[in-house]
Order: sequence, then structure tokens, then C-alpha cells
Amino acid sequence: MDAEPFYDGYAPKEWERLERHRTEFAVSLRAINEFLPRPPCSVLDAGGGPGRYAIELARQGYRVTLLDISRENLRLARQKASEAQVSLVDTIHANAVDLHGLGSARYDGVLLMGPLYHLLSYEERVQAIREAMRVLKRSGRLFAAFITRFAPFRYEAIGEPGWLVEHPVYAQQLLETGIHDQPTEFAKAYYVHPSEVVPLMESCGLRTLRLVGCEGVVAEHQEKVNELTGAAWEAWVDLNYKLGQDPTLYGASDHLLYVGEKSG
Repeated sequence: MDAEPFYDGYAPKEWERLERHRTEFAVSLRAINEFLPRPPCSVLDAGGGPGRYAIELARQGYRVTLLDISRENLRLARQKASEAQVSLVDTIHANAVDLHGLGSARYDGVLLMGPLYHLLSYEERVQAIREAMRVLKRSGRLFAAFITRFAPFRYEAIGEPGWLVEHPVYAQQLLETGIHDQPTEFAKAYYVHPSEVVPLMESCGLRTLRLVGCEGVVAEHQEKVNELTGAAWEAWVDLNYKLGQDPTLYGASDHLLYVGEKSG
């Protein structure tokens, strides 16, 4: 299934997903807060779904524009923003590979927290990154999320371990190409090999500031950690943010977050 119809039917679950996967959200926010200029400044959340990051950043005082391919995601984002009593500058229905309506050099920060999951070709991924770069101001910061090549194997190991022998050709395709194009409960996707990320982003003119595995050491082992509060929760966020920066653990995370600066 293509991304737009998938998310039109999945918007509430996508909002809830980051409540179940609190470590991914918290570690990603830690990186965003570390490298994004202080508010108030302008942020584009391109492909931001129902607005989990957009609403949190608006709560912090950022001027956030949310753009997404799914109208239902945008509707839910407006609802959730109203419930949180925060304002988004705008909610725009568009594709991250074509931001022509936004002008150039408008934003201090751009988030690509979902689009690169669903662009199957290298050319499309480059186009989305270059569009994000175009709307960034000079020295602006870009935050780009990826799903790692090994994430679907961890998922199947927990839920349906027989999948590996029942679909050997497809499993090999995933390992070799990263392309998910079969009819399953998830939209068509591209799973990146960790070694691809920095070369891809730097080829588009970015200076690398950080690459972090968002789940740190708890990918697919988060259930009890995500129930914590207070000092215990903060200690795990601190640990996973620290260990998520260890290159030997990049492939052990389900999601990678790249942080780069627009040079020139």
C-alpha cells in the first residue's frame, strides 16, 4: 500500500505509536532540542504525520508548520493541537519531495521524521532531502529519520518467527535491497543500512552533527522501560541517548536520526 492511503487509515494509531514507543520519541526530542536553535524560530515538520513532534515543539515556543501527505493525519494534528492549546502556523497537504509552495530559505529547522521511510528509490530520497535543504536557511538544521535494515527482522522474530522460512525470497530481498513492497499491514517502505546514512546526507550538502540510534540498547525490549516515570525514566533516556551514538549499536536500533547543518 502507498503511504497516503495507509496513513489516511492509520492516523490515530500513528499518534498512539509514540506513546507505546516512548524511548524513540524521547531520544529523538533530546537530539532535536540539542541542535535546533532556541525558540522562537521557524520549523517545518515535513511528513510529520499527526503532529507529535510539531505539537511538542509548538508547546516549547517554536513557530511550526506541519506538512503531510495524509489529510487524515493533518485533521488529527489540528484536533490534537487544539486539545493541547497550542497553535501551528499552518497545516499543509503536500508531498515532501515537492515543497515548491514554500519558497526558499524560510526555516531555521526542518524535520523529515517519516518521508524517507517510504521513498523506495534513491532518487526520490535525494529529492526529498534537497527540497528540505532548499527551504532551510543558511546554517539551518535538518533532522532526518530512517528505519534500519534489521528492524523488520526483529519485528518478525517477536511476532511471527516462522516468517523467515515461509518467505525466504522476500527476506533475502529485504536484506539485499531494503525495499518492502509486499502487501502487509505496513505501507511500502525503504529500510536503510546504517552505513548509507551519512554518505547520503553529506552528498546533499549537509555537515554531519550527530547520528543516533533512537532506541539505544532497548529496541524491541522497551515495554517495561516505557512504563517508567520520574528519575528512572530519565536515567534510561540519558543512557539510550548516549549509547545510541555508539556506531557499533546503530544497527541494533529500529530507527536512526541524522542531524546535519546546511553548509554554504
